[in-house]
Amino acid sequence: MGARLTLETTAARLVGRLSRAAGRGGGTTLPGKLLWKVDPDAIDALAARLRFGSALISATNGKTTTSAMTARILAGRYRLAWNHSGANLASGVASTLLAAPDAELGLLEVDEGALPEVMRRVQPRAVSLGNLFRDQLDRYGELELIAERWRDAIARLDERATLVVNADDPLVADLAHGRSRALRFGLDDLRQARSSLQHAADSKYCIRCGRPYRYEGAYVGHLGDYRCAGCGHARPQLDVAARNIELEGLDASAFDLVAPEGTTRVRLPLPGLYNVYNALAACSLSLALGTPLADIRVGLESFSPAFGRFERIEAGGRRMLILLIKNPAGANEAIRTLEHGGVPPVLVIALNDAIADGQDVSWIWDVDLEPLLARAERVIASGDRAAELALRCTYGGLPRDALEVVPSLEAALDRGLELIPPGGELAVLPTYTAMLRLRAIAAGRGLVRPYWERAEA
Repeated sequence: MGARLTLETTAARLVGRLSRAAGRGGGTTLPGKLLWKVDPDAIDALAARLRFGSALISATNGKTTTSAMTARILAGRYRLAWNHSGANLASGVASTLLAAPDAELGLLEVDEGALPEVMRRVQPRAVSLGNLFRDQLDRYGELELIAERWRDAIARLDERATLVVNADDPLVADLAHGRSRALRFGLDDLRQARSSLQHAADSKYCIRCGRPYRYEGAYVGHLGDYRCAGCGHARPQLDVAARNIELEGLDASAFDLVAPEGTTRVRLPLPGLYNVYNALAACSLSLALGTPLADIRVGLESFSPAFGRFERIEAGGRRMLILLIKNPAGANEAIRTLEHGGVPPVLVIALNDAIADGQDVSWIWDVDLEPLLARAERVIASGDRAAELALRCTYGGLPRDALEVVPSLEAALDRGLELIPPGGELAVLPTYTAMLRLRAIAAGRGLVRPYWERAEA
């Protein structure tokens, strides 16, 4: 490491320590922002020192959970530079590499928009692409724009690198077309599939000829077993698959993990088909890095939820169940999981419109809230856009006497906990910045660690 880079990284690390000491945050992005401004090429140099290279994970939904699962699998094999706090822009990647000078492998969650730049700089040995859903259109634009930027980045990816893609997503699966080193994963259990797409599904039309796809089964949003009757474009053959899937309410899911290396039964301590997808992505990436199947099973079965993603927090003899919602596909799957496990009587739904949430909140009208509203005894609408959320609930059929509008997140949380009996569970469905605020409240009360602090395995 050159003298200039040594000076730059020392200064940036000092900024991070000062940020933590001042109580201004975890120092997860500020050091990297400073380094990025002073010397963007420093990321390249920091990544190049990693003995076993880097692996990148990106997706619209699930990338934080997938990276946490992968970290759990790999923790016994490598010293990791892993952005466990979810700081996934270029500055967060820089901060992660700065904070782990002894790391051997970079395990980096990357924002969809930042992925091409980060790929160019760190030159990864493996890249996992999970899905593309409509999300923050005011920031990202249409899905096809992101897919095209990804395609350009992949065209420059070293041929020796392994590309891991979700074969059940037409746009994502096509990115691996023609690559010799690729792993394609997906679900293969029609008992868990819908026979047709939901109204809010995104990639409905053939990427080759534009005709509507026909689905033998749709699992999550537009993810499924698709085929175009016009030109024949279809889901590619799966290299890694989940079969014989069993969903165990709000507690767990189990499936046969089928891979080129063999088959093993996994009981994942997370519910929902979307978490089975996350597990498949983590498994496939781990396989690409040479991890034995037995180690993958052990890692998945000992996994604890990433912060805010189906996280349970004890609160004075009651529990909060936090399910992040940020777009129609993710929200609909959270609702589907709650339906399957039993809708709690009291719900807090929090809608913010900060830049990190997406400032256009019209997506809430594409969320199928009605199954929740029909079963919940009380819904508390909160967040910066609580009024719009309350209107959506009213149009969804929720009786006025079952709805409370409490814009303050802390007050809404307290009201929800007040309404449930000792031993009961309050379901909280926040958007991203609302989730961070709720966890900050919980951390301030000593219920959880701050999200940037990682508990030891």
